[in-house]
Amino acid sequence: MSVADVQNRQWRKFDPYIVPVDKNAVENILRPLDLSDDDYHTVMQSMLDQMERGLGAATNDTAPIKMYPTYVRAVPDGTESGEFLALDLGGTNFRVLLVTLKGQEVKMDSKIFLIPQHIMLGSGKHLFDHIAECIYRFVKEHNLMERKLPLGFTFSFPCRQKGLARAMLTTWTKGFKCEGVEGHDIVALLHEAITRRGDLNVECLAVINDTVGALMSCAHTDRKCAVGIILGTGSNACYIEKLEKVEMAEGNEPGPPEMLINTEWGAFGDDGSLDFITTDFDRQVDKHSINAGKQRYEKFISGMYMGEIVRLALEKLRKNGLLFGGEGSYHMATRGRFYTKYVSEVESDDTDSFPMTKQIFQELEIETVTDQDCRLVRHVCALVSRRAAFLSSAGVACILNKMKRPEVTVAVDGSLYRFHPHFHDLMMEKTRVLAPGIRYKFMLSEDGSGKGAALVAAVANRILAEQKAKGNPETSSAV
Repeated sequence: MSVADVQNRQWRKFDPYIVPVDKNAVENILRPLDLSDDDYHTVMQSMLDQMERGLGAATNDTAPIKMYPTYVRAVPDGTESGEFLALDLGGTNFRVLLVTLKGQEVKMDSKIFLIPQHIMLGSGKHLFDHIAECIYRFVKEHNLMERKLPLGFTFSFPCRQKGLARAMLTTWTKGFKCEGVEGHDIVALLHEAITRRGDLNVECLAVINDTVGALMSCAHTDRKCAVGIILGTGSNACYIEKLEKVEMAEGNEPGPPEMLINTEWGAFGDDGSLDFITTDFDRQVDKHSINAGKQRYEKFISGMYMGEIVRLALEKLRKNGLLFGGEGSYHMATRGRFYTKYVSEVESDDTDSFPMTKQIFQELEIETVTDQDCRLVRHVCALVSRRAAFLSSAGVACILNKMKRPEVTVAVDGSLYRFHPHFHDLMMEKTRVLAPGIRYKFMLSEDGSGKGAALVAAVANRILAEQKAKGNPETSSAV
């Protein structure tokens, strides 16, 4: 029996001593959250169409899925060796790592530095001077001042890449607003800061995002890894595409005839193509988000929004007298107050006595919660998380079918995938249905932002050396 079948049966185990809820009324409210395989196939076809538009030079401008070239042309082959620096900037904390590669062995040492508020809101010069100072302190502490160190940079902000080591920041997010960076090459700004110091021998060979990092980290141990997925607060995917189909890539550097594509699939549906599966709950979530009308696919599947979708569904059931005896609370009426972590806790709870579920609603000041209420809450959580997992599976299956490889490992990272009790099993179950005939497995990525960035730099370094040996030195834009 599948995970979905078990979930559906659990909520119907009503206590015979309690007057049962009107199941038809419940199902009428929740039915829009329960999609059919036909719906998922329609989603896949629409996603494929939009991906093809994103790859095409003539259609990219109007494509919601932008399919950005990453200029990463190869995954690790196991021969990479040496010491590499990695930078990881994606929030108020900034990491510098020393990654030592020796075949399949990986040793990592890292240090976290704070980005103060005044630097986050100051000038770009001050930001990159601060980053260079952090690199200097780390390198000096590790007695590496006399070494020339190749570096990989995970920069988790929206960028348009022009080469492996050329990335233009399109817009700041996550509380950063440094002047003079948007529209500029972040690698050039980093190198300028390093040059200003005059005491660092460091060269950034690659800038990547966390999705590419996840893929590269897994590919180091599994050569069949060709897809990377992030399922956390947000969602994104990358995969290996034939170079001939990547019309948006600039330049003609030598290298393998393929390239990793950063899909930015969170924007799928921004043209209205997912309206046919959009519920009233989804419309409310989108309306009150900071980016209404944008990132529509991400709002169906990511951890940032899942708890709020559940809260809206529970509130509708309550207002119709189908939950908690109609009793509400200030907390349950407050947007964002039903956290996504509650969804995982409810679905992990003991179904005989529901101790965690009752504790959650005690915190939310719902005074009377019956076992029957708990079963219905669990059913709502299961419906929302199952839809998210199945829609994620539709995205994965779309990519697998597009690639036409007989066997693929999919690297996955993100808090939703890591901590939800059923997400992995649900994705395995539905991907099998939507991508028949393809052997695949999901592999949890370990520290893609650190290890993955170093591996991209290591592969770039390896290919650079190979091309120089062939008398072809101009390879700095391709891995």
